[in-house]
Amino acid sequence: MGDDKRPLTIVHGMERAFPGLRLTWTLSEKGDLIALTHRDEWISANRTDGGFPFLCNDDESRPVTLTGWENPSGLAVGSPPRFDVQATLPLDAVGVAVAADVLDAIGEGARAVWGHASPWGYNEVVSQQFRDPEDEPRATSHGLPWLLRPRYNRAPEIPHYLGWLNYWSAAAARAIGFPDPARDAELLSRARRTASGGWVVRLTDAPLDLDNPALLDALLRAYARFPEIGGRSAP
Repeated sequence: MGDDKRPLTIVHGMERAFPGLRLTWTLSEKGDLIALTHRDEWISANRTDGGFPFLCNDDESRPVTLTGWENPSGLAVGSPPRFDVQATLPLDAVGVAVAADVLDAIGEGARAVWGHASPWGYNEVVSQQFRDPEDEPRATSHGLPWLLRPRYNRAPEIPHYLGWLNYWSAAAARAIGFPDPARDAELLSRARRTASGGWVVRLTDAPLDLDNPALLDALLRAYARFPEIGGRSAP
């Protein structure tokens, strides 16, 4: 809204978190790379779809992208529109190593409620978990739990689902009851506080691969620990 500095804060934070990254390019309508000589001024002047326009690096072999836009559906029933920020990183050793720092930078820069970082294709699995309240239960991929569709979420602080890396603001952490020292010792060993008092929580050391029984089990245990996520607990 107005002279909101968050888009530039997100971009600068992401570049600090990813050594050598420069998001100084965008794409034409034909998909050609366009260099942004005055990138920061360009971002401030261009608010596409209530957000900020597409940015990328110039390495086609290891692309990094960033964009943000307004989503009118909100985070919960009756809530105001939300602002979505999406970034992609290469799933190589460097990308995996900096993923938590990048998620932290984006979450804090956006003053986000919650977010996640997960391997490519994970959102397709999550989309199969969503249901309406009146739907009959049926089998889900990999035995993952049903989740209420986001429009039925009873509070914007409650995450819609879990990812490999999870950004939970202080409000989101309170809403799901994290951390509980007696129950969350394993998660806390892979978690860190953010500057605003939230958390970045890594479910597994390696990126989630649901065909790996150990990694799938970690995800299932996390869903069992936090029934509020996905609207699975009674209000």
